[in-house]
Amino acid sequence: MPTLDTSNFNIVVSVLGGWISLFGLVSYLLKENFYLSEALISLLAGVAFSPHATNFIRPLDYAGASQEDLNTITLYFTRLVLGVQLVLAGVQLPSRYLKKEWKPLSLLLGPIMTAMWVATSLLVWALVPHLSFLHALVVGACVTPTDPVLSNVIVKGKFADHNVPKDLQKIIIAESGANDGLGYPFLYLALYLIKYVGDGGVQQSGGGGLAIGLWFGETWGYVIILSVIYGAVVGWIAKELLHFCEERKYVDRESFLVFALSLALFIVGTCGMIGSDDILACFIAGNVFTWDDWFRLETLDEPTIDMLLNVTIFMWYGAVCPWHSFLANDVIPIYRLIPLGILILLFRRPPFILALHKKIPQIEGIRHATFMGFFGPVGCSAIFYLYITLEFIDTLNPDGGDEPRSDVANLGEVVNVVVWFMVVCSVVVHGLSIPLGKFGFYLPRTISRTMTSPGGTDEPFQIRGRINDLLPRSLSRAGTEGNNTPIESRSTSTRPVFKIGGSVIPQDESGRPSQQFAPRDRMDVDGTSTPVNVQPPNRTIRFPDEEPAPGSNEQSQEAASSASS
Repeated sequence: MPTLDTSNFNIVVSVLGGWISLFGLVSYLLKENFYLSEALISLLAGVAFSPHATNFIRPLDYAGASQEDLNTITLYFTRLVLGVQLVLAGVQLPSRYLKKEWKPLSLLLGPIMTAMWVATSLLVWALVPHLSFLHALVVGACVTPTDPVLSNVIVKGKFADHNVPKDLQKIIIAESGANDGLGYPFLYLALYLIKYVGDGGVQQSGGGGLAIGLWFGETWGYVIILSVIYGAVVGWIAKELLHFCEERKYVDRESFLVFALSLALFIVGTCGMIGSDDILACFIAGNVFTWDDWFRLETLDEPTIDMLLNVTIFMWYGAVCPWHSFLANDVIPIYRLIPLGILILLFRRPPFILALHKKIPQIEGIRHATFMGFFGPVGCSAIFYLYITLEFIDTLNPDGGDEPRSDVANLGEVVNVVVWFMVVCSVVVHGLSIPLGKFGFYLPRTISRTMTSPGGTDEPFQIRGRINDLLPRSLSRAGTEGNNTPIESRSTSTRPVFKIGGSVIPQDESGRPSQQFAPRDRMDVDGTSTPVNVQPPNRTIRFPDEEPAPGSNEQSQEAASSASS
């Protein structure tokens, strides 16, 4: 007998497929007409389907009721989405873009990114009670990189096409792709110092010298430089192989289109095995893969599956986000957490872009600098570095015990609460900023038009005044003063005058009817003058007291009618 199978797999697949289908049906309306980001909508859907609401999606059950396993699942899922997005981001850039624009990118990824890290860390240190500055540097490093997934809101779609210059779009893509992988040096500098200098250095021997040595050797040498070389080599080999096979018709169109996706999966897996920076390697590989612009131009108008990944990952974030910890935690009260989120969005990035925007050719003026400074979202990359940090903190346990060191006992909770809160703030603020900005732009203009329109004034309604306002000065009825001297009408309208039937009465430069159709006097034989109205030819409708124009269809029809009668 058939039974209802409500297993976790059936429920989550049904919910995910149904939501993506429903979202797809109105995706153009939401994204192109209302300018709502798919990340914001998917995050809210994830909350609605999570255990906090309908309980259709139960992430903790999928992880075997283990929070550590759930963290691992979220980390790997985030790595997968970032890898795919960064390969696609590299492919979107024009030929040799990183080589041509290395100066502005060096400024964005060097001084500006460092200033973002320090400024964010200072704000965290100031507002989180009982937190050392070294620990604040860890939190600041997690939220320093800008997110490539959320950046798609301002570099794709109708809003970007109409409001964001192409050069500015490209530099935003390049920065968000490169600084995701370059978050490692900022994070691991703080983590190594905590490990070898924190707690007085009594638990780990070596001190600051060993910490700096590991930072240069492992982080810069093995993680960063190796990932750049590896990504460039893999991207170049993939490009040459695809060229070779495509010229000989070995590859079909479907495999050609998903080649970048498969390349991302390969790099994420292989870099994960050797312990290098898979995020940065994916971006470098994507850019080298389309170094000659061939693959980018071939797939310029082809659909990709990045929307599917974006919707899914933010639904997952909405379900696994520790919403309760924002109100109930032991590290920062909510009245400090909310100002922290606002201040980080205001001072993490905009001041430094505004200060150095003249050094970046793609930024034309203060308006573009303000736009680029504000749109530096915090998203998937922050979650990625969050769980990297939690994994590292778990290794700081003396004698192999289950409890971490006393100096980092609360660091994991601080990073978890602040980073998750910043991701939610960024998704909401950056997801609503464009529609609210559009609404705020048009609302004052609409109110102004309403208040200044004739219906919105307090003047008494006068039919004669309204008619005179609608007619040209030459055709409006003139008023008279007390001595019966005609005065000019108030109207200054210069709109064309239409007679019944749709024909236009031509006007001269002063707005008066052209002499060809203006009233004229006919001089009779006896010397008297008779006014004559010359009508526009071929007018379909005329007044009863008007005679048809000579040679017109109306005159011919009347003549034929008279002859028949």
